[in-house]
Amino acid sequence: MAKGIKTLWGSLTIFFAGLWLVVRIIFEYFGIISDGNDRTTGIKDLREEYKKANYK
Repeated sequence: MAKGIKTLWGSLTIFFAGLWLVVRIIFEYFGIISDGNDRTTGIKDLREEYKKANYK
């Protein structure tokens, strides 16, 4: 029983960590949040390229 709970807890932890990563990348892309370290995700470059292309 205890092993099952540990496995479930580990799975939930990984699931929510992945979910948070996706949400954070989306928020960074739209400029809602910034941790001042955009170089690691490349989000700032993507935003600049999008502005240069001037899509409408």
